[in-house]
Amino acid sequence: MNPPSQMQTAAAGKNGPGGGPPGTGETVSGKFPLAALLTLVVGGFMAILDGSIVNVALPKMMSIFGVTADEVQWVMTAYLLASGVVVPVTGYLGDRFGMKSMYIFSLVSFTAGSLICGLAWSNNSLVAARVIQAVGGGMIMPVSMSMIYLIVPREKIGMALGIWGIAAMAAPSIGPTLGGYLVDHFSWQWIFTINIPVGLGATFLAVALLHETPRRTDLKPDIPGIVLSAAACFALLLALSEGQDKGWTSLYIVDLFIFSGFTAILFIIWELNTPEPLVDIRLLKNTTFAISLVCLSIVTVGMFSAIFMIPLFAQSIQGYTPMQTGLMMMPMALVMGVMMPISGRLFDKLGATPLCLIGLTIAAITTYHLHTITYDISFRQMQWLLVERSLGLGLCMMPLTTAGMNTIPHFLIARASALSNLIRQVSASFGIAFLTYVMLQRQQYHVAWLGDALNWFSPAAVGALRQIQNLLAQTGSGEAGAIAVLYSIVRREAYISGIADAFIVSSLIICLGIPLVFSLSKKRVEATRLTEYKRYAHMAPQGPPPSGT
Repeated sequence: MNPPSQMQTAAAGKNGPGGGPPGTGETVSGKFPLAALLTLVVGGFMAILDGSIVNVALPKMMSIFGVTADEVQWVMTAYLLASGVVVPVTGYLGDRFGMKSMYIFSLVSFTAGSLICGLAWSNNSLVAARVIQAVGGGMIMPVSMSMIYLIVPREKIGMALGIWGIAAMAAPSIGPTLGGYLVDHFSWQWIFTINIPVGLGATFLAVALLHETPRRTDLKPDIPGIVLSAAACFALLLALSEGQDKGWTSLYIVDLFIFSGFTAILFIIWELNTPEPLVDIRLLKNTTFAISLVCLSIVTVGMFSAIFMIPLFAQSIQGYTPMQTGLMMMPMALVMGVMMPISGRLFDKLGATPLCLIGLTIAAITTYHLHTITYDISFRQMQWLLVERSLGLGLCMMPLTTAGMNTIPHFLIARASALSNLIRQVSASFGIAFLTYVMLQRQQYHVAWLGDALNWFSPAAVGALRQIQNLLAQTGSGEAGAIAVLYSIVRREAYISGIADAFIVSSLIICLGIPLVFSLSKKRVEATRLTEYKRYAHMAPQGPPPSGT
């Protein structure tokens, strides 16, 4: 890796925040760049919000375009696949063309894709527009995270990432509420066109407030790495998104997993032997960073268990509308958003271990408590359970990310950020797929178990059947109608029990992260950071890191 030219270095020093050393996260004045940070938050919030806001509009799109559920599902799947494919490339693109340029490009691409989505005339045209939108949306989060490490003083990075993390934590919960409101009161196009003024405003702010980072014009693209990473991510994410519908043991899904694993192995071998890798796999030799990614994956699975299953319970069992479901989850999102900067500020002072221990413990206990949900649980009671849970998740999520990223040398932040965001996206997809599988398998078990308990030798079953029959006497349904009603109650209770069992599994997964956080203590993070700077000293574009970096 060749160092940047003197002209680039001088320009970077001039444009660095506060006039400090470029690309180090250090400023002479130590001022907190709040305006630039909020510019990055707006873009991230918009991109993540779009991932959850579309779900509620899918039934409307089915009726308007005259397509089946499998066809309209590609509106979601295409965005997931395209955004997952571009994430590994963002590190190289940021180093080559500059982080500011790539952030502006991602905003423009996302905004243009949103405009085309709003003008879509068919399901196929909407899917194509979603791919354009995903190219920008997939880049926004890793690029914005990298920029934060380049513009914020290191001693304030926890607070900065806490503010930035509001987008990652709150947007998935706010999306269904906003989407339901727009679809109910306006039209499905509004879920896309609402992004246009926000995207244009964020682009203007980025041009005006952000400073360009040093560009490595000598950096050559790792074409084999790009092709192999794109193939592996595409196949894996497609398998995780379609596995439940096609069947996890079907030839189609098994072939996708085999192809993904084969290309991933080739990608790792190639990256370990190429002089300028797309993703530096050797970063995972940093045990603190690797443990941070494992913990982040665990918490992501735990977080999406509620984001995915609570809407299913609220709408399928309790009959709430998407708007009402969103309002149920809104306090959770708000509390999570408030906790992110608080946990970031505490992280700067205490480190990750105490915060993560408390946060993961709260998250595990409250997630386990969700298995007690019943058909008649009240709206407010469910809100309170979710708020309690969000306190724990909001306390631990950002420290887990920041502890690992703080050990990465500043000149490798872009590559580490891309790797972190890719693992977060794969973890979310895996979590939804795995917990859906658990829920459906346990639902079948409970249907069979309850069905066996309902027989003519059970006084309770016979009594319930007679009560239902008496209630239906005026309709003339008779015994057959009463049996059908009783069977529907059985399936409803089995569905609730399946969701409850999935929450138990989710709480156990969260517990797996508790022993690991002892490796993320403040002292160990600092020691690992110094070790990593020494290990990568030969790659440093400006020599040894400045004091405090």
